[in-house]
Amino acid sequence: MRESHLFYQTGSRRPRVARAAGIHLWDTDGKRYIDASSGPMVSNIGHSNPRVLAAMKQQMDSATFAYRLHFENDAAEDLASMTASLMPKGLDRIFFVSGGSEAVESALKLARQYAYVNGQKKRWKVISLFPSYHGSTLGAVAVTGMHQFVEPFRDMIRVMPKISAPTCYLDRDDLTLEERGLRYAQLLREKIEEEGPDKVLAFIMEPVGGASTGALVAPDSWYREIQSICRDYGILLIADEVMTGAGRTGRFLACEHWDLEPDIIAMAKGFAAGYAPLGAMAADRKIVDAVLASGGFAHGYTYAGNPLACAAGVAVLQEVREGLLVENAATKGAQLKAMLTGLMERYPFIGDVRGKGLLLAFELVSSRDSMEPLPAELNAHIKLVEEAYSRGLIIYSRRTRGGIVGDHFMVCPPLIVSDAELDEIIAILIDSLDAFANSAGLPIN
Repeated sequence: MRESHLFYQTGSRRPRVARAAGIHLWDTDGKRYIDASSGPMVSNIGHSNPRVLAAMKQQMDSATFAYRLHFENDAAEDLASMTASLMPKGLDRIFFVSGGSEAVESALKLARQYAYVNGQKKRWKVISLFPSYHGSTLGAVAVTGMHQFVEPFRDMIRVMPKISAPTCYLDRDDLTLEERGLRYAQLLREKIEEEGPDKVLAFIMEPVGGASTGALVAPDSWYREIQSICRDYGILLIADEVMTGAGRTGRFLACEHWDLEPDIIAMAKGFAAGYAPLGAMAADRKIVDAVLASGGFAHGYTYAGNPLACAAGVAVLQEVREGLLVENAATKGAQLKAMLTGLMERYPFIGDVRGKGLLLAFELVSSRDSMEPLPAELNAHIKLVEEAYSRGLIIYSRRTRGGIVGDHFMVCPPLIVSDAELDEIIAILIDSLDAFANSAGLPIN
C-alpha cells in the first residue's frame, strides 16, 4: 500500500475502493463489501444509480457552478420547491448547504438572528440532549453531547446547556413508558427555568437518535410534551434530521411519526444520498421574512445552491418518490428489526435493539438485568466492526454512553435493500458475532 498524505480522524488505512453499485462496493483486489450502514447513513438510494448520474451529467454539460449572488439556477429552484412541498406546513423557505454540520450551524444562527431582530437579544441559549451529536463546526459542537467531540474545544466555545436524552430502555422503575417519556420531557421545562426563560432561544434534538445514542426512540409522550413546552415558553424547536430525513425512518421526515411541527429543520446525508455534498435548512416563513426584512441573513456558504449538487438532489428525491423508497424503508426496516431482535436469543450480551425504519441499532451489554455496558477494555465497538469488515460487511459503531463507554452498532442499509440482501447481512453478522464472542469470552446460547 503506497504512502498516503491524507489524514482524517485516525491514521488507520483501508482498502482502496474500485467501484460501487446498489448496496455493494468493491476494492481494488476485487473483494465485495455490503454497505450495511449506507456509509455514515448517507447512501439512501444505493450506489451508482444511473438516473441520478445521468441527471448530474446533463447539469455538468450546462453549468457546474453559478454563484447565487450573480445568478439563479433551475436546479436549485426545482429542489427548493420539491423540498418545501415535503416539509411541515409553513416551513417553505429553504437554504442549501454542503453537509449536516453546515445545516445545523445555519439553523442555530437563523434562530439567533430571528430573536435578535425581534428585540429578544437576551435569548441565546440552545438546549440540547446528552448524549447527542450535531456536527463538527464550533457552533454544532457547542450543542453536541459527546465528551470526545467537545472537551478539546471547550475553551473555544460557549458550551450549551444539556438535558438527558430519553434513554428509557436503561431505566429500572415501575413507571410506564408514557410516564417515563413525560418525566424526561419535564427535564426540558426544569432546564429552561434554571437557565432563565428569557434567555433560552431554542431546543434542538434528533427525532430518532443518530450515532451518539444508536437509533434511540423516545416514548410518544416525550415528543408531544417537548413540543408543548417549547410553545409554552416561546422557544424555537429545531429538528436535526440530518440522519433521519429523506425517508430513512419510514417517513420522509422522522418528525412525521409524531406530527411534530418544528420551527426549523436541518437535513443532509440521505438528502443527496452521497452523490454530491448537499444539505438543507428548512425554516418557517415568518422567521425568514423577519430576518430578511431586517437587512438579510448574516450567514452564507460559497457552494450554497450549487447547480450540480442541486441537480443531484432533485434526481435523488425523484428516486425516493418513484421507487417508493420511504415505504420500502418502513417494510424492510420492520423485517430487519425483527431479525436483529431474534439474535438476542442466541447472544445474551445483546441488551437492546431499537430504531425506526432502516435506522436501526443494537447495543451490547454485560447484563440485560442491569444494562451495564461491556468492559471498556474489550473495545467491542471496534472489534465487532472489524470482524464484520473482514467478512465483507460494513456496519457503524460508537460508544453509547456519552462517547466514553458502551457499545452500539448501527445496521442501516440503503433503502433499496432486498429480502435476500437482508438475509445475507444477518448471516454475516452472525458469523461476526460468533467470532467476537469467542475472542471476548462471551456466552453464545
